[in-house]
Amino acid sequence: MFTNTGYADEAMPLVRAFIDVFDSYEHVVAPSGSCTGSVREQHLMLARRTGDSGLVREVEAMTPRVHELSEYLVDVLGVTDVGSYFPHRVTYHPTCHSLRMLRVGDKPLQLLRAVGGITLVDLPEREECCGFGGTFAMKNADVSVAMGSDKARHIRETDAEVVVASDNSCLTHIGGILHRQRAGVRTFHLAEVLASTQEDPAWSSHE
Repeated sequence: MFTNTGYADEAMPLVRAFIDVFDSYEHVVAPSGSCTGSVREQHLMLARRTGDSGLVREVEAMTPRVHELSEYLVDVLGVTDVGSYFPHRVTYHPTCHSLRMLRVGDKPLQLLRAVGGITLVDLPEREECCGFGGTFAMKNADVSVAMGSDKARHIRETDAEVVVASDNSCLTHIGGILHRQRAGVRTFHLAEVLASTQEDPAWSSHE
């Protein structure tokens, strides 16, 4: 949040804290394209701004180990079928940071296609932004809602029961609009679908 709104000095304690907490781990996995993108694309910029060469080296060593969930499963573990089961009609919204900053491509779709029982349908104009954009949604509320309404309309066109994405911020925005429209479409994070099994269906947690 600090970085995206121009508060670089205020962001620095978080960069240092991230190194302190996660430096001992071989891999760091985040269920968020936005957070992963911030660490991989912005932490080094912030570290260089301080002139602290030691911090720069630490960030350079850390950032390649930070992965978005679908990247970690597909690229690092080489897994696309995690044994999940989700018998519902689903459409997928690729979030802006995962699509444009991280370039995860179709990795989330590879994982979804392997889910048992799923009916996966294409989302029209899927690469269009949902309109959330962090503080953009607060500073430009009318534009944000208009963009979100376009996204909700495309989701409804698919007749999907569920829209899946990899960022809870986008899901919150889209879900709020769908709820106000009484569209009857539920929002699920990719991780929730992948965690769903016949014995413990994720669907029940959204009742």
